[in-house]
Amino acid sequence: MELTCLHNKFNFPSLPHLSRPFFKNPNPRVFPRKINILFLASASDTVVASSIKELGSKKDDEFGDLKSWMHRNGLPRCKVVLNESTSHDEKHMPVHYVVASDDLPAGDVAFSVPNSLVVTLERVLGNETVAELLTTNKLSELACLALYLMYEKKQGKKSFWYPYIRELDRQRGRGQLAVESPLLWSEEELAYLTGSPTKAEVLERAEGIKREYDELDTVWFMAGSLFQQYPYDIPTEAFPFEIFKQAFVAVQSCVVHLQKVPLAQRFALVPLGPPLLAYRSNCKAMLSAVNGAVELVVDRACKAGEPIVVWCGPQPNSKLLINYGFVDDDNSYDRLVVEAALNTEDPQYQDKRLVVQRNGKLSVQVFHVYAGKEKEAVFDMLPYLRLGYVSDPSEMQSVLSSQGESLYGSSSARPAC
Repeated sequence: MELTCLHNKFNFPSLPHLSRPFFKNPNPRVFPRKINILFLASASDTVVASSIKELGSKKDDEFGDLKSWMHRNGLPRCKVVLNESTSHDEKHMPVHYVVASDDLPAGDVAFSVPNSLVVTLERVLGNETVAELLTTNKLSELACLALYLMYEKKQGKKSFWYPYIRELDRQRGRGQLAVESPLLWSEEELAYLTGSPTKAEVLERAEGIKREYDELDTVWFMAGSLFQQYPYDIPTEAFPFEIFKQAFVAVQSCVVHLQKVPLAQRFALVPLGPPLLAYRSNCKAMLSAVNGAVELVVDRACKAGEPIVVWCGPQPNSKLLINYGFVDDDNSYDRLVVEAALNTEDPQYQDKRLVVQRNGKLSVQVFHVYAGKEKEAVFDMLPYLRLGYVSDPSEMQSVLSSQGESLYGSSSARPAC
């Protein structure tokens, strides 16, 4: 009988070499860190690579802030404003975040962004059939969206999306807490995850991003009519991998997964959405597609000046760390993953395999232990574990003949420890 713990609940000690977050969040535990120097290079090449000089240029005043640009392009009156908080690193621009402009009761609409201001794969590729073909092949929606914004970035102020891209530049792939995904950590920083299965997940995700980068030229050739407007080289020649990786992670940190929409619209980049909104595991507010717009209905009363929070989905802390750079101590979706397997060399393996299949389990079974529901998880695992240790053939026959629902039919037998 083999038993393996695959995921640990995150409860890391403070990392002494890292800066403190610039404001306190009562729920998520944050891993603030020094910003990768790559963000300061190749300003024209990537969504998140910009200098303070560029972002703070007075010439940008003609565009106004993100919300002003959105109002000029169809955003109806909303009940939020942009605030800013000083970054913990003086070299970086202050980070914007969305707060309520009025007192909002639960169920009130905070804002409604028209589809004309939302970036989706359908909008990018202009043809839903092509979009579906791409996303069912070797490229994800995130890779296509990242590539689109990278080319738009090269257009500079000529791009319609310039104010939005400038906002993403300001955020530098971070959320309100100014933290990055470990996908952008250095090898030295990744060493802090040694011993955790999350490190392997980070490396696996990074390899996946590299595979997508190698397939980027597919977009160029399959959607050539779209990219004719860009007088640049094909993707893998126009953008080094590190630049694409940064853009991919930036898009990953702010993409919204819309429900009940066509495949080519399910992943969306929504101005006023993340990373300007704060994620929280115990929140139920979600961005939703409604009548040609993406709107946010708050799930709790919010006073004027308070940050607007949204649900980050049913993600365990390992996913929150990889996707957004933080973990949440109050995360009811966090879990311990335990893998148990029947011994294939056991003379009674086939009989045991039959029993577990009869009870809806597998010969290699994964159990999830959720915070606060440990007792239920133990009751689910124990019969399986006891069955794995059965060695007496007569007891095994008793289990096989049992008509009860329990995996282990005999209450008298015990594991042979």
